[in-house]
Amino acid sequence: MNGGKHRDGWRPVCLVVPCYNEAARLNVDLFRRFLAETQTVRILFVDDGSRDQTAQILESVCRGYEDRAQILRADRNKGKAEAVRLGVLYALTEFEPEIAGYWDADLATPLDSVKKFIETLDAQPQIEMVFGSRVKLLGRHVERSAVRHYLGRIFATAVSVVLRLPIYDTQCGAKLFRVTPQFKEVFAEPFLSKWVFDVEILARYLNAYGNDPRRLEKLIYEYPLEKWVDVAGSKVHARDFLTAFVDVVRIQLKYLR
Repeated sequence: MNGGKHRDGWRPVCLVVPCYNEAARLNVDLFRRFLAETQTVRILFVDDGSRDQTAQILESVCRGYEDRAQILRADRNKGKAEAVRLGVLYALTEFEPEIAGYWDADLATPLDSVKKFIETLDAQPQIEMVFGSRVKLLGRHVERSAVRHYLGRIFATAVSVVLRLPIYDTQCGAKLFRVTPQFKEVFAEPFLSKWVFDVEILARYLNAYGNDPRRLEKLIYEYPLEKWVDVAGSKVHARDFLTAFVDVVRIQLKYLR
C-alpha cells in the first residue's frame, strides 16, 4: 500500500484479528460486508493453532478479497498476546500501514467503529492511539455481565494506580495505533502476559516516553463505544482475573520500578 491519504479520506490501515478455535463465533457475513464496503483497510487474520474449523471459515471470509484479507497461520497455539504481536510484525513488514491495531474476532465491537477510530486519529493529530472503551451510558448499547463488569472495574482501577494513568478500560479488544518508531519498539519483543498484554503495551509506551504518564496520557484517546455486546463463548473466565492481577505485578516489576 502506498502512503498518504486515499480519495475517500481513509489512510492505509491493517487490522490484526487473532483467532483461536473461533469457528462457532466468526461472522462471515459481517467481515465480508466490511471488506466490500471498505477499500483501504486490510484485515490480517492470525489463526493461532486452531483445532476446529476456524481455518476453513477464514478462507471463506477472504475468498474474493485476497488483496485485502489474508491469513497468517501459527503451527501451534501461542496465546492471544503472541498472535497479535506476530500479526503486527508481519503487517509492518509486508503491508507498511500508517495505522495498525487489533480487533477481537467475535466482533463484540462492531467493525463500524473502525472508521470512527480512524476519523478520531485524523481529527486529532496529537494522539497516537485510540482504544475502545466499554462505558455504559444512556443512548449507547453496551451489554456485559454484571460479574465481568465489576471485576473489570476493580482490575481497571488497579491498573490505573500501577501505571499512574487514569485509563477507564485497558482490556477492550479494539485498538488502533499510529505506526511510529515507538509503536514498532513496543511490539518488537514477546510479552510477559498472554492475556493482559494490553497493560504491558501501555507500560512499554511509558518506557518509550521516559516513564512520564502525563505525556502518555496526551497520546491516548479512549473512544466510548456506541455498541459492545458480550458474545457467548469467551475464553476469558472470572478465575482468569486472579492470573491477570499476578501479571500486572510482573509487568510493574519489569517496567515500572
